[in-house]
Amino acid sequence: MKALIITALVASLSFSATVDEYLNSLKQEVLKENPSFKGFDAKRGEEIFTSKHIGKKGKEISCTSCHGTNLQKSGENIFTGKVIEPLSPKANKERFTDVATIEKWMKRNFNDVYNREGTALEKGDVTTYIINQ
Repeated sequence: MKALIITALVASLSFSATVDEYLNSLKQEVLKENPSFKGFDAKRGEEIFTSKHIGKKGKEISCTSCHGTNLQKSGENIFTGKVIEPLSPKANKERFTDVATIEKWMKRNFNDVYNREGTALEKGDVTTYIINQ
């Protein structure tokens, strides 16, 4: 029982440290452009996540098109039909555990939905929204 609790605590601390590292790097980028920046906002992140755009394949999509609105449940890639495991780290402990992976998927998904890489502010807001789901 003790080992299980310790394992859960280590995983939680690892997740927290990874997310903190990622958000801190984004914060430094935002501060360069906006010295009065106060912090990332889950509400702005939700608006970004749910807003629809003409994506890279010319189809109107949003992040919810593949991930759904309940990020604690699996989604499905609308182009490939592949199952996407829950995005919420509360439901999927594999999420947000590696900065390089977070950066890769943020870049790819912003390009798919917005036809561009997201700004540091957008990525920070979306990350803040996701980790609170």
